[in-house]
Amino acid sequence: MTQRFVLAIDQGTTSTRCIVFDRHARLAGLAQRAQRQRYPRSGWVEQDALEIWRTVERIVPAALRDAGITGEQVAAIGIANQRETTVVWDRRTGVPVRPAIVWQDVRTEELVDQLRNAPGAQRITELSGLPLATYFAAPRLRWLLDHIDGLRERADRGDVLFGTMESWLIWNLTGGPDGGAHVTDVTNAGRTLLMNLSTRQWDPELLRFFDIPPTMLPRIEPSTGDFGTARAVLPGVRIGAALGDQHAALFGQTCFAPGEAECTYGTGGFLMMNTGTELVRSEHGLLTTIGYQVGPEPVYALEGPIAVTGSLVQWLRDIVGLIATAPEIETLASTVDDNGGCYLVPAFSGLYAPHWRGDARGLLIGLTSYVTKGHLARAALEATAWQTRDVLEAMNADAGLRATSLRVAGGMATNNLLMQTIADVLDIPVMRPLVTETVSLGAAYAAGLSVGFWPDLQGLRHNWKVAAQWRPAPDRHTRDDEYELWQRAVHLSFGWARPADGKPPKPE
Repeated sequence: MTQRFVLAIDQGTTSTRCIVFDRHARLAGLAQRAQRQRYPRSGWVEQDALEIWRTVERIVPAALRDAGITGEQVAAIGIANQRETTVVWDRRTGVPVRPAIVWQDVRTEELVDQLRNAPGAQRITELSGLPLATYFAAPRLRWLLDHIDGLRERADRGDVLFGTMESWLIWNLTGGPDGGAHVTDVTNAGRTLLMNLSTRQWDPELLRFFDIPPTMLPRIEPSTGDFGTARAVLPGVRIGAALGDQHAALFGQTCFAPGEAECTYGTGGFLMMNTGTELVRSEHGLLTTIGYQVGPEPVYALEGPIAVTGSLVQWLRDIVGLIATAPEIETLASTVDDNGGCYLVPAFSGLYAPHWRGDARGLLIGLTSYVTKGHLARAALEATAWQTRDVLEAMNADAGLRATSLRVAGGMATNNLLMQTIADVLDIPVMRPLVTETVSLGAAYAAGLSVGFWPDLQGLRHNWKVAAQWRPAPDRHTRDDEYELWQRAVHLSFGWARPADGKPPKPE
């Protein structure tokens, strides 16, 4: 019998990859291609959505060649994607109206400040589970409607479509202008500020608040199901799943029970905890979100996004010149035993969870003549660990659960010193799986479930294997003292950015 496989497209912030998995969740083939990010103004981050689609057209055949298989052997396609990145395109031509606005972009700061004072703003978190922030897609979509001549009229007529990256890719895969499916899933729709978290449908009140024409929105589906049949790249293959990348990571790490938590350390850090079928509303600065939906009911999660983790290492390499390659950060940090009393708060464009302070800016404090490059490198790694603790403590308080371990993935999970530091700071074991491509694996798992390639969730658990584990060191008292200093540094970072009126911020 011909061997069958599942193919995952992982459309990330800095690259797009395609991975082929076999029935035992082993990687059979891979292709990856970087994509450009543009910074046309301070705080603006853009990408070319057409470039990303052309990348998918190239890497899917390349992954099949790497696996030594044909398209006829692919049982299903799963898609995972960078969330909140906003694309608007012409329904008839398939051409985006302007570059995609990336999730890191903060051009909507002034608009968000205005909306916070608008009638109905207090209802946003209650309905969507999310705070009103530049991080999410709705303010970006509203900005486009306000700043592109004639776009609102085109949207009202149904001539243009909105989507996050999975919608854009599915539409192109299933025919594009020639009848492409305009669809999204609950995890991505839940990151727009436009979906009602309870009904899992576009909410009329939220659409009115942001002044978004419903004619441009995709249909919302569960994370697994039938998203259409591919007519391009892999003709005849069913698209069986779509999930936001961090939701796919939670699924790929098989965090199927309440209290199980996962963190993906990439450009940013994204920590998510399964809270079960009951919706838990955060009172400690976290996001209430849908973790995934496989059956008729969703599994909810709490999430704490951290804006800067891996990108801090990139900054030290590319801008500061402290290191020549990313792996050197671990070598340099290992030359010292501690941070030498200095703390680095990487609030380059504000702080995300649990603080949500757009006025915060980066801060390096505690410098003395004793501090060396090694101490700075260690402080940079510790910044990721301290931010993880900020988020996990908020999660434990909100969920009424205590995470007993943390599963990790992403590029920074290969840094052994960082992983040990996180275990020490959290005082729980940190575990890295054998298959570290957890975002792609989660998309593949969800797609495979939709076509019966894998029978059930419990069967997926058997595939998860520990490759490395770090247990916390016993000196908790010292770490608690250092954590207090970290919190002091964080609060000193507040209020540095000038508000829209241009007046210097008032100290707290």
